[in-house]
Amino acid sequence: MSARLDVVKLAPEAYRSFLAVEDLLARSSVPHGTMELLKLRVSQINGCAFCVDMHSRDLQRSGEADQRIWSVAAWREATCYTPAERAALALAEEATRLADRVAVPDEVWAEAAAHYDEEQLATLVVAIAMINLWNRIAVPTRQPPAGA
Repeated sequence: MSARLDVVKLAPEAYRSFLAVEDLLARSSVPHGTMELLKLRVSQINGCAFCVDMHSRDLQRSGEADQRIWSVAAWREATCYTPAERAALALAEEATRLADRVAVPDEVWAEAAAHYDEEQLATLVVAIAMINLWNRIAVPTRQPPAGA
């Protein structure tokens, strides 16, 4: 599979703006591993091979256990995630699958709020929006995974 077009080349200002948001997210107090697990899970839901590959590799490079990387698709049944990570993954799934339901359920929001302060919740919401944005660029333009 080859890419249909290069968004970086054809929309450089937008791309630079997206990277500025990513830089802000990277400096947040939300743990890096949680952010990468969230990005991996959302990318799995959206069928984005480019982002699944990238975030799996990022997790490996940061020393994440293989079991936690492989199990994220079944995080509800896996026992290797903390309650805070589970809350972030639940929020990510609900916010990604907006068309499947009316809204993010109150109990999902409350569980996330039990583990993250308001600034961290805002960061998680932006991170979820950003990975959905990246998926919506990579999938229609058919970006091949780096490992391909």
